[in-house]
Amino acid sequence: MHENFSLKPYNTFGVDAKARYFTEINNVEELKEALNFSVAQHLPLLFLGGGSNILLTKDFEGLVIKLNLKGIHEDIINENEVLVTAKSGENWHEFVLFCLEKNYGGLENLSLIPGNVGTSPMQNIGAYGTEIKDVFVNCTVLNLENLQLETFNLEQCQFGYRDSIFKQEGKGKYVILEVIFKLTRKNHKIKTEYGAIQTELENLEIQNPTIQDVSKAVINIRQSKLPDPKQIGNAGSFFKNPTIALSQFEDLKQKFENIQGYPNGDCVKVPAGWLIEQCGWKGKQIGNVASHKLQSLVIVNATGNATGKEIFDFSTEIINSVKEKFGIELEREVNII
Repeated sequence: MHENFSLKPYNTFGVDAKARYFTEINNVEELKEALNFSVAQHLPLLFLGGGSNILLTKDFEGLVIKLNLKGIHEDIINENEVLVTAKSGENWHEFVLFCLEKNYGGLENLSLIPGNVGTSPMQNIGAYGTEIKDVFVNCTVLNLENLQLETFNLEQCQFGYRDSIFKQEGKGKYVILEVIFKLTRKNHKIKTEYGAIQTELENLEIQNPTIQDVSKAVINIRQSKLPDPKQIGNAGSFFKNPTIALSQFEDLKQKFENIQGYPNGDCVKVPAGWLIEQCGWKGKQIGNVASHKLQSLVIVNATGNATGKEIFDFSTEIINSVKEKFGIELEREVNII
């Protein structure tokens, strides 16, 4: 247990906020000990995985628990299906690569997403036409109230766009310990129709792509647009893509004929990056914070010295300018602490 501990190396924004107490846990017993300590000391809790989806706007006056639970287990169901269980502390991209090496399909479009396995159901992480819910079976959690293990299946998780029960009524009530995915062994469903995957495969001169080829294409695309947090602090996409009514989209199209939108049921999903770029934010820097020069959806700690409050205030200015120009209110995807 550490006191007055810097969290700078433990969040991908590289914000130098401090935790009153900090501990790393490697198994459930250590986790329960840490939780008992927090109860005895009346401390608020913050769980850290890869630190890739949080913005620390101030010091945390409680106990920060870094989850280092590791391990991957496979159960063959039949000749075409396999259940793969991963502990919450496994790095997400390394887990995807593990599955690809085994030729297990279903996660290839989610390559190079930052963070750990344990946070993937919280966000229902998604990219290029795939979301966690498409391959999710269940997750084992620890109930923080009674310290009992519980299992949440697909329906119980209430997955939505970048959303789940763990961000709604279950927020702060559970910690995810492991996740089970159902993947394919032979008859893989190759998804290349989203984003620039098909174009990238053509650039690679690949006509009949494997799941490994799709992963390589996704990695190339992400690396070409998204900054590496190890080189410049960021948390990936900072905002959700807003969904608006079809009538509102049609009205906006009269005024902004180049506006982009994708049908989503009775609504239209509008790319947040396009909206932000139209407001002149792409590459713009204020003090220590900037909108990334290649992808305006990404806010970066440009100097390495930004505080969480500076980053938060910068994001507020973006939200205000988009609302003023388009009448659309952007929602932050990153968890604000």
